[in-house]
Amino acid sequence: MTREKPSILIVEDEAKLRRLLELQLTDEGFITRATADAESALPLLNKDSFDLVVTDFKLPGMSGLEFLLAVKRVNAELPVIIMTAFGTVESAVEAMKNGASDFVLKPFSLAEMVLVIRKELAARKLREENRDLREALGHRYQYANIIAQSEKMQAVLALVERVAPTNATVLIGGESGVGKDLIARAIHEHSHRTNGPFIKINSTAIPETLLESELFGYEKGAFSGATSTKPGKFELADKGTLFLDEIGDVPPAIQVKLLRVLQEREFERLGGTRTLKVDVRLIAATNRDLRAALEEGTFREDLYYRLNVVAIDIPPLRDHKEDVPALVEFFLKKFARESGKPVQSITPAAMRLLVDYHWPGNVRELQNVIERAVTLSAGTQLDVDDIHLDSVSRRAATVAADANSRAIPAGFTLEQWEEEIIREALKAANGNKSQAARALGLSRNALRYRLSKIGVPDRPDSDIQ
Repeated sequence: MTREKPSILIVEDEAKLRRLLELQLTDEGFITRATADAESALPLLNKDSFDLVVTDFKLPGMSGLEFLLAVKRVNAELPVIIMTAFGTVESAVEAMKNGASDFVLKPFSLAEMVLVIRKELAARKLREENRDLREALGHRYQYANIIAQSEKMQAVLALVERVAPTNATVLIGGESGVGKDLIARAIHEHSHRTNGPFIKINSTAIPETLLESELFGYEKGAFSGATSTKPGKFELADKGTLFLDEIGDVPPAIQVKLLRVLQEREFERLGGTRTLKVDVRLIAATNRDLRAALEEGTFREDLYYRLNVVAIDIPPLRDHKEDVPALVEFFLKKFARESGKPVQSITPAAMRLLVDYHWPGNVRELQNVIERAVTLSAGTQLDVDDIHLDSVSRRAATVAADANSRAIPAGFTLEQWEEEIIREALKAANGNKSQAARALGLSRNALRYRLSKIGVPDRPDSDIQ
């Protein structure tokens, strides 16, 4: 995007809507070209340079999906926004699988269309800048409370640097304990919303029956015990950022409401009829594989594509162990200062023990280990005897390492070998699913799903939170 004004190609067979889009987008500072069908638009793509395409899904002659595929053959990086009626939402999602950037439901307001276009143009600019990511890594990114000296973590911070100034929705992925909340806060604090609120909510920490009222609020009398009106997290985050952790565990009914907020920036409180408008940037995080959740039917496709505008995947600590020494020094100084202990350093042998460990609980587990060591230390230097690693994690990590270091044992299928590893981790944890999940690097819900597949009953009374 080298010109000052972005150029947009509009393909819409309804003359009135086509003209309205032309006028509105021109008033918004865009350069526009418009055609009534895909056949007339294709020659323009080959002749002119556009920054974005807006097309109807139902067109005379070549369909919107066929036109989309043709656009991608001309320029795979060109964003395409699909306009579609409510009855063809499934088709629009299929178009997004084939490369469409977003879709807008008819009827829509012109302001909504402008908002979606600006978001996609910002996302395209971000993707273009990321082409130079490796060169940019020559610059060392530094953020408060984030230790990132390794190349992999520097790549994460480089993405933060680029996405923070935009309004793009961000989906942060990574195992439990990698620091997704720190990355979300860094994005907020380096955005133009930094003076606005940063509201965090963990969907797994709130019962399903209360999650809707926590997110969207409720009116007085909406249910038994609702003695007054209460605003939800979206209202509280207005003009700021809402960080929704564990998005993969949000129930389907609430996924529908989240989709509406992302599309229209509006909602109603529980028990209310008044529509509320909000200006909120959503950052979501998950330790689940959402693509697997799509296949299982537990997560909506249209919501996934709305969330996954910019994806940031944080690697597990075992994949960037070169950051362990700096993390140890950071936590050692922090907890020595907070506890008033005279601990100043750590022996090389103790450091080797920490670097060689598998860290199934990632940075959070390392933090807890150092906090315990400093709290119970009697001298000025931590040694091997001060480091207490989780024996359950050690044993499960050994099993996992064995599985990774050799072929599946003779007589085992892949499913049987996975079942053996899971049963071993559960046995080592004395039936505690939370500990077993941490040891395996899984979420608790992911472990429960696998246990149900292999026929292990779910007994919550064996878990210690």
